[in-house]
Amino acid sequence: MLSKVKTCALIGVEGFDVFVETDIAGGLPNFNIVGLPAPSVKEARERVRAAIKNSGFHFPSQRITVNLAPADLRKDGSAFDLPIAAGILAATGQIPPDSLGGKVFVGELSLNGETREIPGVMAIAAFLKERGESGKALQLILPRGNAVEAALPGGIAVRGVSNLLELAAYLKGELTLEDPEADLDYILAGERKNSQPDFKEVKGQLVAKRGLEVAAAGGHNILLTGPPGTGKTMLARRIPSILPSMTLEEKLEVTKVHSVAGLLPKDKPLLNQRPFRSPHHSATPAGIFGGGRNPRPGEVSLAHLGVLFMDEFPEYSREVLEGLRQPLEDGEMVITRAEIAVRYPSRFMLVASRNPCPCGYFGHPRHMCRCSEAQIRRYRIKSSGPLMDRIDLHVEVPSLEYNDLESGQKGESSARIRERVETARGLQRERFKGTAIDCNASMSHRHLQEYCPLGKEAKNLLRRAFDSLGLSMRAHDRIIKVARTIADLEGKKNIETPHIAEAIQYRSEDRKF
Repeated sequence: MLSKVKTCALIGVEGFDVFVETDIAGGLPNFNIVGLPAPSVKEARERVRAAIKNSGFHFPSQRITVNLAPADLRKDGSAFDLPIAAGILAATGQIPPDSLGGKVFVGELSLNGETREIPGVMAIAAFLKERGESGKALQLILPRGNAVEAALPGGIAVRGVSNLLELAAYLKGELTLEDPEADLDYILAGERKNSQPDFKEVKGQLVAKRGLEVAAAGGHNILLTGPPGTGKTMLARRIPSILPSMTLEEKLEVTKVHSVAGLLPKDKPLLNQRPFRSPHHSATPAGIFGGGRNPRPGEVSLAHLGVLFMDEFPEYSREVLEGLRQPLEDGEMVITRAEIAVRYPSRFMLVASRNPCPCGYFGHPRHMCRCSEAQIRRYRIKSSGPLMDRIDLHVEVPSLEYNDLESGQKGESSARIRERVETARGLQRERFKGTAIDCNASMSHRHLQEYCPLGKEAKNLLRRAFDSLGLSMRAHDRIIKVARTIADLEGKKNIETPHIAEAIQYRSEDRKF
């Protein structure tokens, strides 16, 4: 007898339909899975066999052939256990074959027939919704632990089962499964915790704080340069406290990437805060950009719509630093293999920090630098010109005087800074409504004339800076984007000369040496 069960698989964060065709015929007992299965899928034979027997069902002692169509795409993961088991039960008449219509099955099985959670459920549910197969006619049947996560995108009916017995009873009409209505109000309630470090705890460094505020308001990349102990890392780790809130669409997009990576916390079906990733400088290119035989997302994708903090920037390998160009420019990471090319979204705000020289004290007023000019130059050029061009703000973090440390005066709180950032982002959302642009940093060259017109004085100032600093066209455009953000923070409709002047001074530090 033949049965056909619909399931879904993922390439990166994009889904595609898979049909599990099960044929049971006479002959010596054998159980084969064909259709380009990975080793993890081939192992489903033993899991499914044990799960069916230990659940009290009959496992046929015949020739069983399971085909995963389309056969030219590689299938990986344990999510095919549940559809394969359902196909065998339907082919042997232990569940009604006509009950499989209009349903999509995904899930892993344990040896006793219980279902186990799988990664990527959010991406699967989003794919089914985007294909237009919405409404209660289409059901996604999966492990109960994944039900709330799958229900978040909406548009499809979700049914969670705990084991094979529940699945069979539901398909026979003997059991009713609850529709897990995702309580978004409850999930969204814990958006921001008070335990985050606050900017009011940072002494001095007003210029650096201002630079981080501008970067957060416009989604700009920023480089902090200064001697050891000036607070570069401390400032960077307080950025999450001033980042703007995410929209529901952004939350679903971030959650989808973490779900595919298998990093979604069990108690948090929806991520409410922007990611903050801080990989060590010894991280490999595969760890930063993603990789593996079945490519998984790396740090640049896990930081999507959030912050990627790279401390000791020049200490990263050259492959890592130069590899940042593509995600910084395109907003996505493409991982190419012989069999497949996987795309992961990677629109993040890069926050990098570095010392001014190998010993860290070049230009320090109280410490003598021990580095030669050649050593300083080699250290600086580890960050190549094309990479530096893609960093919008270059901010110097100077050493503090003792009076600054002794002062009991607290700085401005993160809450007040965040209010201004939220207001600026609100202006940007209104400005870019109906477009794919989410913040000023995402504008391309063709958008500048429409959204960032300059007056005569501002143009003349920018022209002089372009010639004197030897700026590239990319740096020219990024100055205008930063100026647009500065104007938004002041609530100004048009970019004025002071806004261009401030944006220019954020590009001049790297050319000081």
